[in-house]
Amino acid sequence: MTDAIALALAAVLMAGAPLVLATLGETLTEKAGIINLSLDGSILLAAMAAFAVSATFDSPWLGVAAGMAVGAAMAGALGVIGIYLGQSQLAVGFILTLLARDLAYFLGHGFSRQPGPDLGVWTIPGLGEVALIGPVFGPIFGSRSPVVHLSLAAIFLCWWWMYRTEGGIRLRAVGESPRAAFGRGIRVRLVRLCYCLAGGALVGMAGAAYSLAVKPGWGRPQGCEGAGWIVLAIVIFGGWHPVRAALGAFFFAALQVSGIYLQDIFPSIPAPVFQVAPFPMMILTLLAANLGRAGRVQDMIRRHPFLKRLSQGWSIDPPAALGQDFDPRKGL
Repeated sequence: MTDAIALALAAVLMAGAPLVLATLGETLTEKAGIINLSLDGSILLAAMAAFAVSATFDSPWLGVAAGMAVGAAMAGALGVIGIYLGQSQLAVGFILTLLARDLAYFLGHGFSRQPGPDLGVWTIPGLGEVALIGPVFGPIFGSRSPVVHLSLAAIFLCWWWMYRTEGGIRLRAVGESPRAAFGRGIRVRLVRLCYCLAGGALVGMAGAAYSLAVKPGWGRPQGCEGAGWIVLAIVIFGGWHPVRAALGAFFFAALQVSGIYLQDIFPSIPAPVFQVAPFPMMILTLLAANLGRAGRVQDMIRRHPFLKRLSQGWSIDPPAALGQDFDPRKGL
């Protein structure tokens, strides 16, 4: 029983790692006030580029770098057009995701169903032998894909950067009140572009994780189609907070993994039902979270101290300047 639970948790960590990376990337971008709707296409194109480069040069880590470069380039295009040219971020992002998706399938056709390297596993020496925690955490973290360890480290690093550094203060300032930030001498457009690139690089790493770790290889379908749209929902569900957003990503991964186990328990139910079920369940969860903002629900929350503390700890208020253009030439 313990081994089964450990295997299930390990599967959740593996399935959730790319989602965590992409969610953290989009959280950084949206905290700066930029909405990146190109996620789905960016993840797919980065997955293709990562596998193509790793197969060509027999270097999976070079493939990861290529995936990150593709993700940063996509986000950079959105940043330049949306931030400096003042075009609609939503329209540009949507066009980019369609373009990137078609490019991925077109350029990656020659690598479809071809063998190639993967990232392998990282082993934590001696973890299973540590008293008390070894038998519990050894099977879960002892020998896992690097993307699992990187995603867990990225959660802490993003939280630390956002809430414990001067750079994080600047990030939140340009997302909440760009004019006030500009008045304090912060170069709002440049800061926003930098976080577009950083967030895009994490999204590209998520794409590389899909084709080099979660489902090594390239083909159509790849297995990460639709992940970008789920990431956008998870960012909202997490209230634009890196830790809560990461928990949302693992929650969705748990829904996916549970669907695999439920297929064995309920063999009479068609398998596609379990494959599709996590998506509407995530949407329903997001709707339930948003219902907490309704007036009647707020009155009920105020009457119950526990619900009040819970709602305060899991607010889903977006950055005040999210999606808003800023032109320093218009002054303060």
